[in-house]
Amino acid sequence: MADSEADLDLLCVNTIRTLSMDAVQQANSGHPGAPMGLAPVAYTVWQNYLNYDPSAPLWPNRDRFVLSNGHASMLLYSMLHLTGVQGDGQRKPVTLDEIKKFRQLDGVTPGHPEHHLTSGVETTTGPLGQGIGNAVGMAIAQKWIAATYSKPTFETLFDHKIYTICGDGCLMEGVASEACSLAGHLKLNNLCLLYDDNEITIDGRTSLAFTENVALRFAAYDWNVLRVADGTDRDALASALDQFLLTTDKPTIVLVKGIIGYGAPHKQNTEHAHGEPLGADEIKAAKKFYGWPEDAKFLVPPEVLTHFREHFGARGTLKHTDWNAEYAKYKAEFAEEGKQLDAIFGGTLPEGWEKAIPTFPADAKGLASRESSGKVLNAVAKAIPWMVGGSADLAKSNKSKLTFAEDYQPATPAGRNINFGVREHAMGSICNGMALYGLRAFAAGFLIFSDYGRPAIRLASIIEVPVLYLFTHDSIGVGEDGPTHQPIEQIASLRAIPGVIVLRPGDANEVSEAYRVALTETEHPVILALSRQNLPTLDRAKYGPASGTAKGAYVLLDCAGTPDAILIGTGSEVQLCIDAGEKLTAEGMKVRVVSMPSWELFERQPKEYRDDVLPPNVTNRVTVEMGSVFGWERYAGLHGSIIGMRNFGASAPLKDLLPYFGFTVEAVVNAAKKI
Repeated sequence: MADSEADLDLLCVNTIRTLSMDAVQQANSGHPGAPMGLAPVAYTVWQNYLNYDPSAPLWPNRDRFVLSNGHASMLLYSMLHLTGVQGDGQRKPVTLDEIKKFRQLDGVTPGHPEHHLTSGVETTTGPLGQGIGNAVGMAIAQKWIAATYSKPTFETLFDHKIYTICGDGCLMEGVASEACSLAGHLKLNNLCLLYDDNEITIDGRTSLAFTENVALRFAAYDWNVLRVADGTDRDALASALDQFLLTTDKPTIVLVKGIIGYGAPHKQNTEHAHGEPLGADEIKAAKKFYGWPEDAKFLVPPEVLTHFREHFGARGTLKHTDWNAEYAKYKAEFAEEGKQLDAIFGGTLPEGWEKAIPTFPADAKGLASRESSGKVLNAVAKAIPWMVGGSADLAKSNKSKLTFAEDYQPATPAGRNINFGVREHAMGSICNGMALYGLRAFAAGFLIFSDYGRPAIRLASIIEVPVLYLFTHDSIGVGEDGPTHQPIEQIASLRAIPGVIVLRPGDANEVSEAYRVALTETEHPVILALSRQNLPTLDRAKYGPASGTAKGAYVLLDCAGTPDAILIGTGSEVQLCIDAGEKLTAEGMKVRVVSMPSWELFERQPKEYRDDVLPPNVTNRVTVEMGSVFGWERYAGLHGSIIGMRNFGASAPLKDLLPYFGFTVEAVVNAAKKI
């Protein structure tokens, strides 16, 4: 029992520690050491600083808490349970029974926190550094919301903070460096990074590979750098957090000197406390050190639960209640802005936004799909005021600039163009954080450099956020820049990520329809692969309507009766298939030409539709795409022909590359005849 306030605080901290140890031990899997060392940090943040209503975990003005070192998940699950965070629709709360099912199938306490499963988990973390990038995105979104929607007498309606815990591994990852560099440039004073400087990694001491001066590094990023010499000193932690709240011109990092596995006599401060259960004897010894009943498992003293829920919960509920009253006044005075905010936090779009999508007249010269994308982007972004994003230092080339909007900079936080710099990985991670907040985030770059941001794209799918990627220069059409810049395997590898929707539109009107698809998605990231070279804008009075894009594949040009051959193209190769189809038709063959901008959308369609577009009895098929041939067997079939890239490209003008690699009308015609 606790005899004083200090004793009660320590009892709460030790409850976090023992729950974490017991859960990992019962699962026979997990990471006990970080939660044991970080318990005082998490307790101080949540109990004394975090403005959060556990009865309404989606309250828009809540402070966000991000656990970047997601392997310490039991730290977060303990906090969610002890503070009584309730379920929110599809996501379930963390009960004590769920903690006992840590890392088990169909539970809500997986090995690393998953946003779509567990109420109160702000983002999916585990791959180190990603949580930091997400937190930077959330901080950008908060600044943007406040700058865009705050009004006189309502300046504090959106004034929340983002608290992030990270470890040594997070700071070794490049994505954290990229994101923190940008955060310093943008002066995100709403962001606090609590760094668990425990000097231990899986392989041993961090000195094996990590000896840099982190404080000087973050000072160079223009961060406010604070230190806590003892991670168990809650007064020192509180003092640092107070200084964070007083900082007005830069983000804050608090270097907390912690002890991994704190209290475990034989394993604390060693790698053996990192990623494996402590063992029954070591747990008993640690509990003895804490003054805890040694044989008690999953013990939560009633005064601990009362303290968390009455203090933390009452503070958050009161703030939420006051906020609701202010928000009601705001919406009464600013009805349109209130309507927009409700849409942002509800994940919906403005009514009638689709009317902004342009259509393009037939044009033999046409437009590069990066050009038509830029036109569509600017049109729809005017209709969706919370569409915010940018490019990794390539906006002029990939046409992703919102020409009617300002840049997002420290002096103009309502700007809608974010200059990410040459930071593809951070760009994706930051956009995930912005999308989690409710903004319609878009990220742009060259398709070849999707490799640099692939982990964030994969996580966008796991998190279930609809980030829009605009990747241009999508093939050997890049030309003279050569094989280092010509994407070959990238589209195939992106198609391989579950949940990601890839569209490679074949003309300007397919681009328009691709945006329609992308912006109606609510749970899946969407990638548009766009050309550098011009693509003819098809005459839709002659060819199938571009609305077929939404079904992933559709018939562009058809014949009477059963086709002798089906030509299937994507992107810039659609016109090549049309030209070959018309030549074969003139020679007496019955040919169908199919545009297939998206495998994923096509596979969503009923079997009847798929069989109608690609009749199973027509095995004479030719697929054409200026990328890896990997995977095209599913549509070409055992007897079909696949025209694609089987090696890297080359540096030369496009007019020379096309015949060199076999992307000609004659090659397609000959392939069809050979079949």
